[in-house]
Amino acid sequence: MATPIHHSRYLVLGSGLAGLYFALEVADRGSVTIITKDARERSNTRLAQGGISAVFSPDDSIDDHIADTLNVGIGLCHEPMVRRAVELGPKLVKDLHSRYGVAFDLPEHGSKLPFALGREGGHSQRRVVHRQDKTGAEIGRALIEAVARHPNITLREHVVAVDLLSGSKANGGHDGCFGCYALDIQTDRVAAFVAETTVLATGGAGKVYRYTSNPDVATGDGLAMAYRLGAELSSLEFMQFHPTCLHHPEAKIFLISEALRGEGGILRNLHGEPFMDPRHPMRSLAPRDVVAREIDAELKRSGARCVVLDMTHLDHEFIVKRFPTIHARCMSVGIDMRVQHIPVVPAAHYTCGGVSVDPFGRSSIPGLMAIGEVAMSGMHGACRLASNSLLEAIVLAKGAADVADDFSRPAPSAVEPWNEGDAVNSDEAVMVAANWEEVRALMWNFVGIVRSDKRLERARRRLIMIGEEIEEYYWRFRLTRDILELRNITLVGRLIVESAAARKESRGLHYTLDHPNLDPRWTRDIRLDRRRGIFS
Repeated sequence: MATPIHHSRYLVLGSGLAGLYFALEVADRGSVTIITKDARERSNTRLAQGGISAVFSPDDSIDDHIADTLNVGIGLCHEPMVRRAVELGPKLVKDLHSRYGVAFDLPEHGSKLPFALGREGGHSQRRVVHRQDKTGAEIGRALIEAVARHPNITLREHVVAVDLLSGSKANGGHDGCFGCYALDIQTDRVAAFVAETTVLATGGAGKVYRYTSNPDVATGDGLAMAYRLGAELSSLEFMQFHPTCLHHPEAKIFLISEALRGEGGILRNLHGEPFMDPRHPMRSLAPRDVVAREIDAELKRSGARCVVLDMTHLDHEFIVKRFPTIHARCMSVGIDMRVQHIPVVPAAHYTCGGVSVDPFGRSSIPGLMAIGEVAMSGMHGACRLASNSLLEAIVLAKGAADVADDFSRPAPSAVEPWNEGDAVNSDEAVMVAANWEEVRALMWNFVGIVRSDKRLERARRRLIMIGEEIEEYYWRFRLTRDILELRNITLVGRLIVESAAARKESRGLHYTLDHPNLDPRWTRDIRLDRRRGIFS
């Protein structure tokens, strides 16, 4: 049976802020295909509660925002990228509002500010533009509606990318990327999507861990495919754990935004003590890596299953108006945060590393770009400043759109058909489920908030064995979304372990018991690709 082939000038993998914005920016120049492996609304963008950081207050400055970002990134941010993002931020936020109708919260009557501004951990000023506590959902709504109106954009749901397309060179390299193979879940067939420019906007890899604030789609697909193609990846040891996710037996992991602490929420242990007060000058608003480690330490010291976030001292009406989504979710499990403490624990949240790109989203492979959480532009360094993720996503999307045509490569006249060989339908789905659970447990237990050489080596050995089992399974049986995602999380887990083992110090989100101090000799990125292995 012939492989279906779909041609477009631009191919975007992912339907979050970065992918949608890029598509809209280039659509007047040619045809755009967006593929997304679930419903178009399913992305980390939709779950972003806090907002997008940008300088608007007269009390704030570009230099202050840059300084906060560099401070939280602990020496590993790429300052040119940080400056570019912070300087472009206000214009692009206004663009979301005026051009696409994103309904950010407005300031109180009489204020000269264009938007209401919140504050989150690590920020010295109020600079977080938001829509209540559902900013990402509002941005996604507006951009999805804009994409649906544009005649040059085709958005295909429930299409799961398998691998990127590239022609081989005699020296074992490649001559660029020109699309991908993808499994259409509705037809159960693999198709080829061919384009002059391929843009990874596939999001992060939170589902590599057992406990995560991420949606089920966040399985590191873009990272794994880029690595298999030969692209350079960087800084994968820096997985950010959000300090405060709702801890309740009746609730799936649900993010409790840092914005609550920005408005005065206080972290307490189960004895009611504000345990962050003596541990950092910013107390409960310390950077996320600090807060997550301190919560982890508090739980280990006390044996408790959670700590609590106290909002009860704040105005009740303000709490409900500012955080309606979080209030409603807590109420659904019997917690009224106006009068009760919210039980919280850390969970894997944001992948600070990713496909190495320049400030315009260009990867090491011609024709392949990466934007949003899948990319490592140098914006975040060793720890991401709160609400800088949406900022980076839109800045990279804008930059990639500006240079995409110069970075593109000619699409081939013919594509090698997808060959299933002798693959048959699987009768061993239990193996997939078991390995899913084992990989995520290994990563949580041995490659989590606190690491050690011994833990990393144990995870490495087991992940190698699981990876071998999965590759055998991959070639024997017909593809499913589950096996594709399992293949990817296992590879990404292994790459995280290799990166973490290579960094012989503790810095930001990477903390290891065997190398507990920051070492100036490691003020450099850990990079890796298939040809050169680990290097820095």
